[in-house]
Amino acid sequence: MKWTDTLDIAIELAEAHPEIDPRTIRFTDLHGWVMELPDFDDDPNHSGEKILEAIQMAWIDEAS
Repeated sequence: MKWTDTLDIAIELAEAHPEIDPRTIRFTDLHGWVMELPDFDDDPNHSGEKILEAIQMAWIDEAS
């Protein structure tokens, strides 16, 4: 997965962290959790606030 695979990342995060409310996460935590996903394979420096926000929004939609 790459940073642009926001929906796939959100689905995996929802499965990996079911106890987390994605509306209350910090982007620093989100970045770390994405980097820990087993299928994630992208440059850690290629993320930014817009990408992390898109992942968060997709995760919120997934959790609803």
